[in-house]
Amino acid sequence: MKYLASIPILLITMNLFSFIKSTDSDSMKPLLKDLTLTILYDNYYHGNDLETDWGFSCLIEGLDKTVLFDTGGKGKLLLENMKKMDKDPKDVDILILSHNHGDHTGGMKMFLEKNNEIVAYVPQSFPDDFHNSVEKSGATLKKVTGPLKIIENLYTTGEMGSSIIEQSIVITTPKGNMVITGCAHPGIDKIVDKARDIAGDDVLIAMGGFHLLRTGKSEVESIINKFKEEGVNYTAPTHCSGDKTIEAFESKYGDHFIKLGVGKVIKLSDL
Repeated sequence: MKYLASIPILLITMNLFSFIKSTDSDSMKPLLKDLTLTILYDNYYHGNDLETDWGFSCLIEGLDKTVLFDTGGKGKLLLENMKKMDKDPKDVDILILSHNHGDHTGGMKMFLEKNNEIVAYVPQSFPDDFHNSVEKSGATLKKVTGPLKIIENLYTTGEMGSSIIEQSIVITTPKGNMVITGCAHPGIDKIVDKARDIAGDDVLIAMGGFHLLRTGKSEVESIINKFKEEGVNYTAPTHCSGDKTIEAFESKYGDHFIKLGVGKVIKLSDL
């Protein structure tokens, strides 16, 4: 009987421990109140008098480090757009390149001339001369193969695909995970699936180039339906996604569709 009498005390102790552990865990989780994504380079226009050009670049502020994801095709244009948005290249701590296409890497050289005190995460599959050019600039090169935690709340999917190798990034937030792609050559649905494997099933937004420019209507609708069924909360296709694809996502997602373009600013607090 004395053992039975001790059970309520044991249960209370266990519940109290669980509560403390949960509270500690929640207090350790960054709120990321100021997390802000700014589209600095895109072939679609949003505003702020920025110039458009075929390519993509996104600045991420509000993590432990400031991150530039891709550099667009032309360094001069990237830097001009940064200046217009009052963004200083020297504030960037980390550069991540999605894949070895000029419309995503062409702006790197001029950017590194402004700021080489960064860590560059580049797929292992890039040519050796590209890796060498990063190191010669004075930047610190990190070659990426598999999934990797870069800093708190920021992951790379690692290299994906076969004919065109590409990495995408995942930002974890209390509202869900943000999946950002350069061109999604390996397949936007496969990238989102990979992001789930890395960071969990709760996807707040999938955004960036979806590479569906020449994809048939039925296949695009199948991807949209899959995203809806799996609870992808917001979508924001741009760059190489194609006008018809963007229209299809907007039609199905309504208020949870975000129209991207150079100059667009997305704040976590607005989602």
